[in-house]
Amino acid sequence: MTPGSDAARASGGSLVSHYDYALPEALVAQYPADRRDESRLLTLPPSGPIRHGRFPDFVDLLEAGDALVVNDSRVFPARLLGRKPTGSPAEVLLVRPAGPEGEHVWQALVRPGGKLKPGRRVVVGDDLEVEILEALPSGIRIVRLLADDPEAALERHGRIPLPPYIHRADEVLDRERYQTVYARTRGSVAAPTAGLHFTKQLLDGIEAKGVALGAVTLHVGVGTFRPVEGDDPAGHDMHAERYFVSTEVADMVNRVRDAGGRVWAVGTTAVRTLETATDPGGRVRAGEGETRLFIRPPYAFRVVDGLLTNFHLPRSTLLMLVAALAGYDRTMGAYAEAVRERYRFYSYGDAMVVPPGVARR
Repeated sequence: MTPGSDAARASGGSLVSHYDYALPEALVAQYPADRRDESRLLTLPPSGPIRHGRFPDFVDLLEAGDALVVNDSRVFPARLLGRKPTGSPAEVLLVRPAGPEGEHVWQALVRPGGKLKPGRRVVVGDDLEVEILEALPSGIRIVRLLADDPEAALERHGRIPLPPYIHRADEVLDRERYQTVYARTRGSVAAPTAGLHFTKQLLDGIEAKGVALGAVTLHVGVGTFRPVEGDDPAGHDMHAERYFVSTEVADMVNRVRDAGGRVWAVGTTAVRTLETATDPGGRVRAGEGETRLFIRPPYAFRVVDGLLTNFHLPRSTLLMLVAALAGYDRTMGAYAEAVRERYRFYSYGDAMVVPPGVARR
């Protein structure tokens, strides 16, 4: 079945192949817009035609009494370029801590994988080396940062880990622009990109409108770029990601829902965090842990009503999440129109909003 075909629509997008689409390479954004809030915005309304505008139009969709929940995870300079003692180049991508705080032990991806075995080191700088401690069956390495001050050395030598579809080296501008203005808690190797469009002025305007703002934390891992293997999404092993929901935010979302307000999530990471933290009765519970929640059609959302997001890779779990909220047919139709209208795609690209009330079919 081809994407958007009658058979695919009838199935509700039940196969991974239903989420394929053709995207000209020229539409993959390689740099951010000159200003955060000048990106384009595609609005998929509950009924009628798709609307095209600019990102500040999003504010007009919000109403007093709504809640807007963002992900405040901060991207850290996780990519370390160095050399083996022989002088040949090597690369280490830190993924997540693998030991008690203060030991500076990490899970990491390394290159060249076959050469970097336990006991070997990568020299990143005069004040930083990476020791390979263990090789896991998955290909992940357990590594330790060797430095007098590992945190400071990581900030000096680490590079921003841009996604693989950005075909350039990271630059100075990425330190700021591949980061939301509200990023607080360090731990992501990829930005929660739906939030990249916000400025502090826009957020102030949203709050002044009577919208409650809250932040959850989900640290984005490299699994976000991993393709779904096979054509049956039920066989996909979803990557685990750490999340945290404070008592303050859980109470805020519950108050808004009790008062009849709507809950908007900024990005698929905020959606997965909120839906993971919500009990069967629709109450958000404070807490932390790991989530492997894979949201795809059909899915009954417990707390999230509206979604602001960027455009996602074909055949990805993120695209399936959007289809679960907006409907498969509507989602793939919106993507086809975004291609025709030459929107900019992926991390540094334009935005799409699914307001509450979209028919999920």
